Amino acid sequence: MNISNDLLAELTRDLGLDVPFVKGQTISVNKCWHFYTNGADVDAMFYDEADFVSAMNRIFVTRLGFKVVILAFTLMDTHVHFVLYGELEECVRFMKEFIRLTSQHIENRHGEQKKLSEVNVSYQPITDDRYLKTVICYTLKNAPVGGLGFNALDYPWSSGPLYFKRSGLWCSPAWDAPLVPGSYRLEQIGFNERRNVLQTRKNIPLDTLMIGQLVFPGEYVAAEVVERLFKTCRSFNFFMCSSREDDVESRGGCLSQLTMPIQELRQHKRQMCAELFGTEKTNCLEMTQRLRLARALRSRYNSSPKQIAKVCGLVYNDVKDRL
Repeated sequence: MNISNDLLAELTRDLGLDVPFVKGQTISVNKCWHFYTNGADVDAMFYDEADFVSAMNRIFVTRLGFKVVILAFTLMDTHVHFVLYGELEECVRFMKEFIRLTSQHIENRHGEQKKLSEVNVSYQPITDDRYLKTVICYTLKNAPVGGLGFNALDYPWSSGPLYFKRSGLWCSPAWDAPLVPGSYRLEQIGFNERRNVLQTRKNIPLDTLMIGQLVFPGEYVAAEVVERLFKTCRSFNFFMCSSREDDVESRGGCLSQLTMPIQELRQHKRQMCAELFGTEKTNCLEMTQRLRLARALRSRYNSSPKQIAKVCGLVYNDVKDRL
C-alpha cells in the first residue's frame, strides 16, 4: 500500500513506531479503532464467492475517497471487522459507505432491497500498542473461531495472508503472489472491463495490481505498518497464539464461541424454519417464532447459545436464559 510521506510520518508518531522497544513497556497509540458489525443484525452479508470478491474490491474502491489506513480486516458471511487508523469521523464515514455500497450490491445482484439498513456499525478506541496487536490478531482469527476450515493466516477474505510473507513465495486459497502468472496491472485491460470488474465509475490508478478478478489486497492494506508494529514474525506469532476473545469482548467486542461451522448451522436453520413455519426466511418471523426456532435448533444440534441466537436474529443477552 502506498502511503504519502506526510501520512506515514503522522502514522509513525501516532502508533509509536519510532519509540525504542523496552520489554514490558506499553506504548500509547492514537487514532486507532476497531470497527465491527453485529452478526445478529442480518442473516447474511455475503452469499457466495462472487459476493466476497466484490466486497474485497469494494474495500479498495471505498478507501480511495477517505484518509483512512487499513491495518487489518476480515469479512465473515454475517459481519465484518476492520482495524483502522485515522480521524474517528473519517473512519465512521468510510465504514458506513462500505456498508451502503454492500447493501446496494445485494439489491442489484440478489434483489433484496435495503438489506443492510438495520446493520449497526460499532467501534472501540485502541489506546496502546499491546491492545492494537491483540485486536489485529482477534480480527484475523475470526474464521477459525467461526468454525471455518481455514488457518487464520490463510483465510482468503481477510488481510491475514499479507503479513510476514516473502514476496513470490506465498499463496492463499484466493490469491497468488503478485509475480506469478495471472497477475496484471489494471492498465492492461479495457475501460469497460475495468468498470465491470470494480463496479465503480471512480478513476482508479492504472498501476493497481490485480490477481484475476481481485484487486491484490496489498494495494489497500498497510501490511508493512503492521509488520513494523509487531517488529518480528516471532512476536506476531506470539500474539496470534496468545490473544483471546475475552481480551476484546471485555472491552465491548462481539465474537461468539461457535461449536459448528456457521454455514452448516445456517442450512439447518433454513430447513427447520421450513418445517416449523413453512418458509426458509427468518426475517419474516415474529420474535416468539424466532425463539421457538432457536430452541428447536439448540435441542437438535446442541450448538452454542450465542451461535444459535446469531443465526436466528436474536440478541443473545436478551434470550440466553430462555435457550
